[in-house]
Amino acid sequence: MGYEWDFAIVFRDFDLLLLGLVNTLKVTGLALLFGVPLGLGLALMRLYGNWPIRIPVGIIIEFLRSTPPIAQLFWFFFALPILIGVEIDPFGASVLTFSLQSSAFFAEVFRGGIISIDRGQWEAAKAIGMDRNITLTRVILPQAVKRMIPAFLERAIELMKTTTLVSTISYSDLLFQANSIAQSTYRSLEVFSVAAALYFIVIFACSIGVRRIERFMARTGESTAH
Repeated sequence: MGYEWDFAIVFRDFDLLLLGLVNTLKVTGLALLFGVPLGLGLALMRLYGNWPIRIPVGIIIEFLRSTPPIAQLFWFFFALPILIGVEIDPFGASVLTFSLQSSAFFAEVFRGGIISIDRGQWEAAKAIGMDRNITLTRVILPQAVKRMIPAFLERAIELMKTTTLVSTISYSDLLFQANSIAQSTYRSLEVFSVAAALYFIVIFACSIGVRRIERFMARTGESTAH
């Protein structure tokens, strides 16, 4: 017997799905807002810090990159109240987790972009009297950022998909709202099909933007760092 699709029930609660999508974008946006500068700081400490700084920072980066984000999410949400008595709501735990987790990946993107710049750039800047900090901010980083943009955007797309994990701690993102509607309507196929379509629209639009930027970089002779 064929399945009878009925999307009318889903679109009756479509505003809840849109609210969930907005919440998903909020977590993603804030994780990028905090994760990118933190990643830059970690990259600089790993590249140019003394060994008492460089080694612990390297361990932190590898730990955040190597452990499952859902384990990190559960740790911040459930462990902090037990260990230090700090209550954190699902939104705060989500932003904290994905800011830290994404910062580790962005740190490696920054590090790869910086070391991809030819050593001669440093030597030329030194020859005209620039110190390391000025060389980094005025010469190296502007060139490195151009190469890193596509990798940053790809990571942002992956981050948005990873944030679906926040539904496990009852944060009302798109997946959480879809699951709630599915349980109340018994129309899981329709609900999750619409939710998947919303994810696809947003992520596909971002992917198109990434490809256009990569083509622009190729035309201008800039290679990309992945």
